[in-house]
Amino acid sequence: MTETEADCPRKGERTRRRILEAARRKFGEVGYERATIRAIAAEADVDKSSVIQYFGSKDELFREAVRWDIPIAELTTDDPAQTMENYLRGMLGAWAADPDSPMAVLLRASMTSEEAAEILRGHITAQGVEPVAATVTAGDARLRAALSSAMMIGIASQRYLLRMPDLAAADTEDILRIVVPVFRSLIAPEESEKS
Repeated sequence: MTETEADCPRKGERTRRRILEAARRKFGEVGYERATIRAIAAEADVDKSSVIQYFGSKDELFREAVRWDIPIAELTTDDPAQTMENYLRGMLGAWAADPDSPMAVLLRASMTSEEAAEILRGHITAQGVEPVAATVTAGDARLRAALSSAMMIGIASQRYLLRMPDLAAADTEDILRIVVPVFRSLIAPEESEKS
């Protein structure tokens, strides 16, 4: 195998990653409907045919660009409120590190695209509501988990997307200090009553 052949997979992977990063930026800036393969290709400095070659279609590119996997096993504990704190800490950390994180891009796009909204519903249900609900012992477990998930999305979107001044300026630890007891009373009301 020549050196050029050995470099191809790495070059191909770099190109693929560059296209995904450009797609996240473009979908985040203009939304799913207005983003075009041509504009994404230009931003990635590749030919339009390369985007098609790597991803097949705009829909598949979008799905790949906004795909994220929560390390559910690492974040989920026997304590539902601790699980919610872990999820919120992880979400706030990811959005702080990358304003074009898949979750942020998907949330922005879901405001104008039913396809994006459907993907977001699926992600939140599978990776947020179901694992948390499985740890809740109070009645209405799924509703409690869904409400907690909605609160988390609200906090993250107001802090990083809307940049609401008080939330944007707050320290993450201060946010957690105030909101974790709210999660605890929602997710584990029997524990809250004991304290």
